[in-house]
Amino acid sequence: MTELDPVIHVQARLRVVAALSALGDGDRIAFPRLQELLAMTAGNLSVHLRKLEDAGYVEISKTHRGRTPATLVRLSRRGRMAFEEYTEAIRALLDPTRLDPTPSKEFQ
Repeated sequence: MTELDPVIHVQARLRVVAALSALGDGDRIAFPRLQELLAMTAGNLSVHLRKLEDAGYVEISKTHRGRTPATLVRLSRRGRMAFEEYTEAIRALLDPTRLDPTPSKEFQ
C-alpha cells in the first residue's frame, strides 16, 4: 500500500497544493490572491508555504509591481509530481477493486 505524503496530507497544505495545481505549469499566483482563495490568515498561509517550500514543493519569489512589493507563489515540478502521486495514493485507497473479495473467517 502506498503511503500518503505527510507534507501534503495536512489539510491546510493539501488545500494550498490543490489550489496551486489548478494553475498552468509555471504560472504563479500573488500571495494575497491565494490567501483570499483559501480563506486563510496571512500567518497561517505563510507557515504552510514555508513547509511546502522546505520540501521543494513550492517556489516563492519576491518582486515589485511598481513600488509595491509582491510575493508570487507557484507549484514546483517536484510539487506537481508529489501531488499527482498523492492523488494516485488516495485513489488507490478508495478503489474497491483493491479490497479482498473473500470475507474474513470472522464473518463466515
